[in-house]
Amino acid sequence: MTNILNVNSSLDLKLGGGTAERTFQMSRFLAQQDNVQCTVLTLDIDANSSRIQALLPARNVALPCLWRRFYLPRAGWRTINRLVADADVIHLMGHWSVLNYLVCFAARRAGKPYVVCPAGALPIFGRSVILKRLFNFLAGRAIIQNASAWIAVTVSELPHFEQYGVAPANVLVIPNGVNEADFLLADQQEFLEKYRLPDAPIVLFMGRLNPIKGPDLLLQAFTRVSAQLPALHLVFIGPDGGMLGQLIQMATSAGLAQRVHFLGYVGGVEKSAAYRCASLLVVPSRQEAMSIVAIEAGICGTPVLLTDQCGFGKVKEVDTRLEVPATLHGLEMGLMQLLGNANALTEIAPMWKSFVKQHFTWNAIGPEYLHLYKRIQAKFQST
Repeated sequence: MTNILNVNSSLDLKLGGGTAERTFQMSRFLAQQDNVQCTVLTLDIDANSSRIQALLPARNVALPCLWRRFYLPRAGWRTINRLVADADVIHLMGHWSVLNYLVCFAARRAGKPYVVCPAGALPIFGRSVILKRLFNFLAGRAIIQNASAWIAVTVSELPHFEQYGVAPANVLVIPNGVNEADFLLADQQEFLEKYRLPDAPIVLFMGRLNPIKGPDLLLQAFTRVSAQLPALHLVFIGPDGGMLGQLIQMATSAGLAQRVHFLGYVGGVEKSAAYRCASLLVVPSRQEAMSIVAIEAGICGTPVLLTDQCGFGKVKEVDTRLEVPATLHGLEMGLMQLLGNANALTEIAPMWKSFVKQHFTWNAIGPEYLHLYKRIQAKFQST
């Protein structure tokens, strides 16, 4: 029996986003395998009982949180030591995490192997730059360098590891995955009526309204093409990451308040309906490891347009028009190429769905984790 401990500060989609979903999906897949036990260690931030139930047969252990701003655990050292002692392999998700540091410290004291998957978090970007530099100086670099294995979500992350002293050849690339059963057919008309959306072509944004995700770039690009595509509507779905007020003002100033919609966070079956209602999902990120929402849309049969900063260059294997520069002009050009051609999205949709099913379901990528963990166990047992 292999006992795996997965560590992520939150499993909540509103707070944790893509890393929360990756941890959730990976843990559930692993726990469903023969001779594998999987426990997820998190903080009790916005714990959702239905999501914890859906995680089964994986088990969730949530430590109390002292300070939500920095995800500081209030207590739990005894629990951490017990979980580490029971684990054969420990998996740390993300990077800027006090919980990761505590678990890493316990793992090194106990002589237990741990794996790191920063999921694009290694570069210092956004707020708290000084604190991040201090974290790296005190612990962050050592956490990465002393790991037993390193996992990247995409090949674009390899230079990030190199900056921390890890040779790219030593990093295993395992992409994000999706579970098709989580995105069953949903009542699209009911969704449109609930959120007062028109039965019209929709460009969808799915994610935090945060500068790194680029919602402002998409809104500006939509403004530029709005006259040529007068039936098109833009829908933003996701929690406010500090830009909601600015985006509403931008839409109003452009005279597009009636064609730009902000729905807030949407999950579950409604999320599936949102993807299926959209003509196109756009991921306008300024920086991202690999977009989970892109493959979620794909499994629903919805084409995607991504920037070249999303770490998802493989999308060009389906159609080169699906990736554009992370600029206003790039997004404007992409929107016109895909939405200005009546046949483009109809041709791309089935190819994109087939590509996602072949390469990015958990049945396709999950076994890579099992193989890695077996190699690590064998190595530690022989020493």
